[in-house]
Amino acid sequence: MAARKRASAADTKPSPPPQTQETTTLIDPPIAPPKKALIFKFCLFFSIPYFYLLYQYYTIEQELRRSILINASLCVTGFFLTQRMIPVASRYVLKRGLFGFDINKKGTPQGTVKVPESLGIVVGIVFLVLAILFQYFNFTADSNWLVEYNAALASICFMILLGFVDDVLDVPWRVKLLLPSIAALPLLMAYAGHTTIIIPKPLISYVGQEVLDLGWVYKLYMGLLAVFCTNSINIHAGLNGLEVGQTVVIASAILIHNLMQIGASSDPEYKQAHAFSIYLVQPLLATSLALLSYNWYPSSVFVGDTYTYFAGMTMAVVGILGHYSETLLIFFLPQVLNFLLSLPQLSGYVKCPRHRLPRFNPETGLLTGTRDGTLINFYLRMVGPKSEKTLCIHLLLVQALGCCFCFLLRYLLAGWYK
Repeated sequence: MAARKRASAADTKPSPPPQTQETTTLIDPPIAPPKKALIFKFCLFFSIPYFYLLYQYYTIEQELRRSILINASLCVTGFFLTQRMIPVASRYVLKRGLFGFDINKKGTPQGTVKVPESLGIVVGIVFLVLAILFQYFNFTADSNWLVEYNAALASICFMILLGFVDDVLDVPWRVKLLLPSIAALPLLMAYAGHTTIIIPKPLISYVGQEVLDLGWVYKLYMGLLAVFCTNSINIHAGLNGLEVGQTVVIASAILIHNLMQIGASSDPEYKQAHAFSIYLVQPLLATSLALLSYNWYPSSVFVGDTYTYFAGMTMAVVGILGHYSETLLIFFLPQVLNFLLSLPQLSGYVKCPRHRLPRFNPETGLLTGTRDGTLINFYLRMVGPKSEKTLCIHLLLVQALGCCFCFLLRYLLAGWYK
């Protein structure tokens, strides 16, 4: 759910030709160039601790490290390919009338600019190509992980398709809630892992056992997790760069978490589960950074529901198959809070407008919080009016603090909770 107003039929209907002897061809201006400096700063900030953990802090098997680096090399290629494809795809979607206007800039010259929509389709396609090509370097025909890896890709591909359908057809909210459960079916049907949970130590005396087999309930939980992660990214949106930015922050935290678990464990199966997560999250991060270079304020493209569904499903898949769904939910802490604030409106108890965005004042250029139940409006009501860029940065810092809180919580509860 981006901060845009969909183009109406009047917007896309061609105007009659002028009554002159010459015919004038109207061509939409090209999109703004990518914000490369922003992406370079983030890559430098993230890569130093990441590669320090990979090479120096932990002793990781050479074969596993090699697979991670091959995957990272493919991701670098995918980053530049995505950056090159987005301007090309933008021209095509504009020709088909798939564009919108930025509501948070209404009343300013930028608010009248046609912004191409659904550019998440480019990220999704490049991601799938990278993930499929990586199989050649890492998985053998008899690999135990190959079936689940392909099932994960099938669910992600399904979600990209359904997200693009939503962008084109603009389906109702109640239907949107069902889409992730449909896309998760390939993963749920192919899942052959355990369906048990480890009971927290303080609760063992009440439950009577250390390990509890949930059976089909565990698969139901997996499906619900996919629905939550997918829709939570979609409803915590509406600012330039927020959808992609929160994905980048969470994906970075997931990668750090995976390396920490691989380095601290001696169980080969446990290590492989977290390596599996890295193989999917690195391409997600690389392609998302390429999209962020165009989507950061002021945005020259909109990501569309295609991207939010794709990003949410990818993170749900790695959390499920990597067996760290509890940690993933804590990484999603701002999204959980946003969902709780949104629940009265999403359930129909309180009237829900089409766009639950803050109010923009074109004279001051600031956003003011409304009474709608979103984290964006709640934050603005707490701290006062902010510019769109400043507000987005603040919310991404909140997201990063939530991820840091998760790492702190795991450290404090280690050995006591489980």
